[in-house]
Formats: sequence, C-alpha cells, structure tokens
Amino acid sequence: MNWADAGFTVFGTHVLWTDLVGNIAALSTVLLAMRKSMWTWPVQFTGSVLLFIASINAHITGNALKQAMFAGLAIYGWWAWRRGTQDGRQLAVRPALWWERSLLVGVLLVGTVLVGLLFWVTGLSWGAQVPLPKGAFLVAADAYIFVGSAMATWAQGRALTDFWIVWVAVDLVGVPLAFSSGLVVSGSVYGVFFILVVIGYVKWLREYRARTAAPAVAVAQ
Repeated sequence: MNWADAGFTVFGTHVLWTDLVGNIAALSTVLLAMRKSMWTWPVQFTGSVLLFIASINAHITGNALKQAMFAGLAIYGWWAWRRGTQDGRQLAVRPALWWERSLLVGVLLVGTVLVGLLFWVTGLSWGAQVPLPKGAFLVAADAYIFVGSAMATWAQGRALTDFWIVWVAVDLVGVPLAFSSGLVVSGSVYGVFFILVVIGYVKWLREYRARTAAPAVAVAQ
C-alpha cells in the first residue's frame, strides 16, 4: 500500500487519510472565508491537492478535475482578495450585480449540459460506466458539481455574498453523491458544509448591510 492509499477502518469502512485531512482543510476554508482571512486560499489549495488524490483513488474523475480546478481558482482568489485589501483596506463584500447573477445562473445551467456531455463521451465521469438511466444521472450530478463549484469559487474571489448560495445548491447534490461513492468523510463534511455555508451567508449579508447603512446614518445626522 502506498501513502495515497493509507488510512484506517471505522465500522468496516476504509477511510483515506487524504480524504480526511483534505476535508479538514476544506472545512477550515469555509471558516476562514467567514472571517475573510487571506489564509482561505492557501488552505483551499492544500485541501484541493489532497482531495484530488482521494478522488483519483475512488475513481471519481469529475471530482478530481473539480479539485484541480479549485487549486487554480485558489490562486485567482488569493490574487483578487490581495488586490481588494491593498493599503490596509477591508475586503468589501457585496451582493452580485444583475449581470453577475445572470452569469452565475447561465453558466451553471449551460455549463452543466456541456460538461455533462463531455464527461459522458470521454468517460471522465465514473457514471458513464453505469447503465442508464442511473448513469446519466450520475454524470449530470458530476458535471453540476464541477460547474457549480467553479462558479461559487469565482464568486467568492469577487467577494460576492451570492457565492454562499451557489455552495448550498452544490451541496444539495454533493452530499448524496459522496456517500454513494464511498467517500464517507466527504459526505459527512458536505453535510457540515451546508450548515456553515448558511451561517456564512448570513454573516456576510449582515456585514454588507451594516456597511451600506453607515453612510446613510451619517448623512441623517
């Protein structure tokens, strides 16, 4: 057994260290994002590398590609947040503009179809090997998670409060898919993600409202 396959057994289920540590890093990323910490991105990069390895071992190619994409987007996010906090400024979170929101929804819908077709034709998704109709559903879920994760991370880099909402939509599919794929830790963590994401959304939205209300109060006085 090589280090990538190393792990331990809990209640008859083999848990990979890469899956466990990678998901701890992923959970930490959510907590750091709530605080708008620059550490969000290095931790996300590290977790993505570990979860990439875990996904390859579990033969979930779509999820592995998602983790590779996360690593790249972590670099973009670090650059964007660093740019937004120059000269000691606080990162200004805000709701998406109408065109940004339209882009998020449009890319999620169209992207899921296109990526799903790519996954099916190339066999990149393990669901392509599963008989229909279940196979089609698994490929679509893989593609949806891939595209949704990309758009959520892009929106996070732009400090849009909407990125939390996109993550909720992704988790609603990611939780059952992870459990059905045997990634018990990932499935459990995605469930915790759902709760943390809702809390994060409320926190960022309150911060935005407090910031925009302050000038109005000052003018009224």
